[in-house]
Amino acid sequence: MAVRQPDTISRERASELVRAWAGGRPGPLGSVLGRQTAVDQVGIELRVESLKRRSIKKASKLWALDLAIRMMDLTTLEGKDTPGKVRALCVKGMHPKPGDPTIPSVAAICVYPAMVADAKDALKGSDVKVASVATGFPSGQTFRDIKLAETRAAVEAGADEVDMVIDRGAFLSGDYAAVFEEIVEVKDAAGQAHLKVILETGELETYDNVRRASILAMAAGADFIKTSTGKVTPAATMPVTLVMLEAIRDFERATGRQVGMKPAGGIRTAKEAIQYLVILYETLGPRWMSPDWFRFGASSLLNDVLMQIEFQRTGRYQDPDDFTID
Repeated sequence: MAVRQPDTISRERASELVRAWAGGRPGPLGSVLGRQTAVDQVGIELRVESLKRRSIKKASKLWALDLAIRMMDLTTLEGKDTPGKVRALCVKGMHPKPGDPTIPSVAAICVYPAMVADAKDALKGSDVKVASVATGFPSGQTFRDIKLAETRAAVEAGADEVDMVIDRGAFLSGDYAAVFEEIVEVKDAAGQAHLKVILETGELETYDNVRRASILAMAAGADFIKTSTGKVTPAATMPVTLVMLEAIRDFERATGRQVGMKPAGGIRTAKEAIQYLVILYETLGPRWMSPDWFRFGASSLLNDVLMQIEFQRTGRYQDPDDFTID
């Protein structure tokens, strides 16, 4: 016999979103998610190749590079992370190019829960947010009560944003309700912190699964959906990102709720970042061209963007040794 979950604001909102996505018709979550159109794989990949070839003028390129920095979640998620390393990354996030006040700060510093307090202290007085991974990142293979406790602990330590991972095993076995319920509970545990839901698209096998997981996460209350942990290959790809952006577009049309997007993992060059921004603009339009609605999860992207800004301004590349190693 199914146990009825206690009503919470997060659960009520999620139920409303599921009904809205289903056109107002109540029904089991599985049947609601099953009523999605199949993804045109060939069409998606041709669209990406077409958008990647768009040429951009110098002024627009400088604007896009500036925006890419402001959209960046500068990340360190390693077993050898230390408070000193996190503090150094925070300094870099606040002042990516010391002595050049025209270079903006990044959007957030993304760390493990145990490093949140150090990041929060280092970022004091700045607008840079602290994002914390949680829920047994990166595998998600732990008990739900531990996932919820970790989420609450991260928020209590000062996290402004929580990046959770879905249970891919449950999703791939068709237990959508378990994945949905877990996201709802984590959303509740996160309180006022923004919740980014990592799909780990490299493990989802098909574009149809990526779209279905995107809709499920948004219906459960995700503020952002995110491609990857960066620990699985492939991580973020442009075709997968386009599938997720189209899901966001369709979800907003059905429910009226705007959701953000975060490709993460494997985005290393300024050229790639600009291509992602072109895909974003052409799919969702100018409302999403903001750190409030789009982020890059990256550890090494920032240096390349800084080098490209210098090249666009002066016609020469700065020595990579002039930048700190992320």
